[in-house]
Amino acid sequence: MAKEKEKKEKAYGAEAITVLEGLEPVRKRPGMYIGSTGVEGLHHLIWEIFDNSRDEAMGGFCDRIEVALLPGNRVRIVDNGRGIPVEIHKTTKVSALETVMTTLHAGGKFGGEGSGYKVSGGLHGVGASVVNALSQYAKVTVHRDGGEHMQEYVRGKAKAKVKKIGASKLSGTIVLFDPDPEIFSEIKFNWNAIVQHLRQQAYLVKGLEINILDLREYAGRIDTDDTFYLRDMGHQCISTSFYFEGGLYSLIKFHNKFQTPIHRDIFYIDKQEGSVSVEIALQYVDDITSREIAFANNTYNSEGGMHVTGFRTALTRCLNDYAKKNGIVKDSDESYTGDDVREGLTAVISIKMPEIQFEGQTKAKLGSVEARSATEKVFGDAFSAFLEEHPDDARAIIQKVVLAMKARKAAKAAKDSVLRKGALEGLTLPGKLADCQSRNAEESELFIVEGDSAGGSSKQGRDRRTQAILPLKGKILNVERARLDKMLASNEVKALVIALGTAIGDTFDISKLRYHKIIIATDADVDGAHIRTLLLTLFYRYFRAVIEAGHIFIAQPPLYRVKKGKETLYFYTEQEKETYLKKEGVSSEELEGEMEGEEVQEETKEEEEATAKKKVAKLHIQRYKGLGEMNPEELWETTMDPAQRILKKVNVDDAAEADKIFDLLMGSDVAPRKSFIQSNARLANLDI
Repeated sequence: MAKEKEKKEKAYGAEAITVLEGLEPVRKRPGMYIGSTGVEGLHHLIWEIFDNSRDEAMGGFCDRIEVALLPGNRVRIVDNGRGIPVEIHKTTKVSALETVMTTLHAGGKFGGEGSGYKVSGGLHGVGASVVNALSQYAKVTVHRDGGEHMQEYVRGKAKAKVKKIGASKLSGTIVLFDPDPEIFSEIKFNWNAIVQHLRQQAYLVKGLEINILDLREYAGRIDTDDTFYLRDMGHQCISTSFYFEGGLYSLIKFHNKFQTPIHRDIFYIDKQEGSVSVEIALQYVDDITSREIAFANNTYNSEGGMHVTGFRTALTRCLNDYAKKNGIVKDSDESYTGDDVREGLTAVISIKMPEIQFEGQTKAKLGSVEARSATEKVFGDAFSAFLEEHPDDARAIIQKVVLAMKARKAAKAAKDSVLRKGALEGLTLPGKLADCQSRNAEESELFIVEGDSAGGSSKQGRDRRTQAILPLKGKILNVERARLDKMLASNEVKALVIALGTAIGDTFDISKLRYHKIIIATDADVDGAHIRTLLLTLFYRYFRAVIEAGHIFIAQPPLYRVKKGKETLYFYTEQEKETYLKKEGVSSEELEGEMEGEEVQEETKEEEEATAKKKVAKLHIQRYKGLGEMNPEELWETTMDPAQRILKKVNVDDAAEADKIFDLLMGSDVAPRKSFIQSNARLANLDI
């Protein structure tokens, strides 16, 4: 084993670094390399450098990575791997470190057997050089072969040659980079996004310790030059650590934390098939939705791919074979479908392989054909054995699948009666919908409002040409655990589905969406928040493509109207109102009775000259509890006028995290929801 590791380490020298082309295009077209120059592209810089360290861990050369956010939004990433080679590269005639950092498509991930990595997450190997090119300053420190080496860069260009700055008994790489404000309009890292992404990576690499530090607000001196791991210095800061021995087994437990499992044992397999390593874990829960999370070389594949296809094929075949073998299914017409066997399933599929191929630039879908057959064989053999060896678990799974099949058949007739002949394609719009005149979806807006009172005001105050109004009566059905046929039996849900024009379920077609702005405008109270959550649950579960396309918005009506003489002001938050009152010299206590419509007088300060006349300004403050309290002119001016209104776009940045929150808040299990409310009660704004 030691000889094999020594052989691998020798193979990772300057000759393992392959050069394909130069670096110049990166600063001209950064979006081609990191997706965008917005917040996602900014965070992509961290992922690129982290992936290099993680690939060291996947190769067995590294077991600890530290990611630190430093003052000034600098980022420092450290690993205890082999260290980037520093000797002279035979092609570029400069240090291999400088080659990696300043040349596009240069790295240890090309060249097959002679390269530094058999398996890596980076397909193109552009990570380090792209991050360097898009940083106004970067520095790499390498501990390798008994020495400490360093090189600095400005906007992708080396300031000087790599130099040895001392002796070292350590091994690893430290990358410090400062994102360039000339490239990124806003440089502000999201702590939660970083934690969620790196937590996921920790599950995918068993035995890897990942430490994350937030030192952005640290007041003391941070010595990044003489310190390897900043965590070991004991800085008082926000920090999170991850270490999972269980790999995907632990990830399944995390995803099902707020679910009720229907079988005790989590299925898990980790096996090599040819050049493809297949790791899969799954568990069925008491739910009607499914969660299949796929990774290839630790890169998340949001659109699945060949490994998911192989998994699904094997899953359906295994459960059908087991049911027929045990006399549960006798007629071929009674075979379970893919939808039947995936209902309530939580599964994570992770494959690792050399020469990996993705479809498109984003790596959202795996295209490597050999991954399908390898996944199908490894999972099929292991899951068949699992069912035989765990009869109680197999029985519970089959019962779940049988219920899904019966429900599918029972729902089909009811669903067909609603969906047939284009009944949901906008042929008969609901009577409560006040539609707009325009038939151009790009300029059309649909306001979903709460109750007839708000509906009346908004219908009178709207721009009839482009704005449609759909009032909802009461709280709509909680669709978290409702099947499609039950949903469409709800008049409120059915009216909304018809108004959207996309249909639903198998017949959903986003190209038929009748409005490109769907605006949820509920009251600013507890009931309004509940209705908004129910609507978001509906959109998330059945119209997620509409959210992902950026068509769902939440209106922000004002909380207060303040009249001072002939001047009328609107305030959207409590803080805005308090700031204004403080400026006017009036305290909230003086306005205790003002919410009922009384008028108060604000007097000038006592310090003013006694001979001066006191300035008196009459303030009238109204607290809005619902849109129905506004007259049409106020509603237009504050909430509906595109030139003045405030809208919040709804995004699903992390589908898995959103899925977990909806399960917790809208599911049937009371205990985790109660715990969540107790833990977060102090953050709530109560409307009593």
